[in-house]
Amino acid sequence: MKVTVKNHTMMYPAPAVVASAYDEEGNADACTLAFATMCSHHPPAVMIAINSTLKRKTLKSILHSGEFCLAFGSVEQVCEVDYLGIESGYRQDKLSKIGFTHEKAQKVNAPLINEFKLSLECKVMHIAEVGSHTQITGEIVNVQAEEDIVDEKGRIIFEKVNPIAYDDMTHSYFRLGEKIGDAFKMGLKFRK
Repeated sequence: MKVTVKNHTMMYPAPAVVASAYDEEGNADACTLAFATMCSHHPPAVMIAINSTLKRKTLKSILHSGEFCLAFGSVEQVCEVDYLGIESGYRQDKLSKIGFTHEKAQKVNAPLINEFKLSLECKVMHIAEVGSHTQITGEIVNVQAEEDIVDEKGRIIFEKVNPIAYDDMTHSYFRLGEKIGDAFKMGLKFRK
């Protein structure tokens, strides 16, 4: 039997990712987002959404520059990732506060945070206002990954990224589990 529960934004699992951009003065800013997903293979693109009903410096920076990086923090960095989401860039140099360093990304004018093992460099393709959030689609123009999370075929090793999952219903972070099967193969048994 099913029951009706409170109507609430949800996606399982939701990533806890960090968007970064330069502000109008060229200072690096970053914030944690749970509203992020893939949205195109050709060109490769991601969609992020940042609450526009609140004063968000990173949103202003992305809209100003038209470029951003999107990084995947690991479970070991959950405190730093959480801090980047709860502190305001208008009050504090958040990256310095947590001891994180950055450099200009290779293909976009945005700060690449060195401590994250995997980052996407993105150019803004599309912007839409969706309710409380500004939705930004970014074309992925470069992917930077630490060597130890890349296999011999140049693919990212998911387990070594050890990404953080977020539950918006309980405001909790989770570690993702083990591999349970091969996509595009397990369902073939139903085609027989």
